[in-house]
Amino acid sequence: MPEKQTISIASDHAGFQLKRKIADHLKSNDCQLIDRGPSNEELVDYPDYAKKVVNDISKKNADMGILICGSGQGMAMAANKFSGIRAALCYSPEIAQVAREHNDANILTLGSRFIDTATAINCIEKFLNTSFEGNRHLNRINKIG
Repeated sequence: MPEKQTISIASDHAGFQLKRKIADHLKSNDCQLIDRGPSNEELVDYPDYAKKVVNDISKKNADMGILICGSGQGMAMAANKFSGIRAALCYSPEIAQVAREHNDANILTLGSRFIDTATAINCIEKFLNTSFEGNRHLNRINKIG
């Protein structure tokens, strides 16, 4: 993993347990972590937590973001409503790699009900260790707006 990346992470109630496991992994791998909640499994609304991570990315308080909900889809939709955010729902390390290389994704979203912890961590490792290729992909990114 690149040295001392700052990662902003949040989940909803469905993603809480996976978020805890991921947070432990990231802390043990020299990442600075901003945990935006929640702090337990009580029902919460995922858009509220997506916005917290988006704000960290937008204000450059974090290099990358991770959002986790039951499907990963709700978090991706909520985050992608904001300018400059490219949230990618990933379910394999290969998809996480392409999301960074081709799409310059800055937030990884995961579906806790559809991915196991080991695969989620492999996705995160690939996401955090892959750079944007630029070149032909940059024009496409600029068209997203």
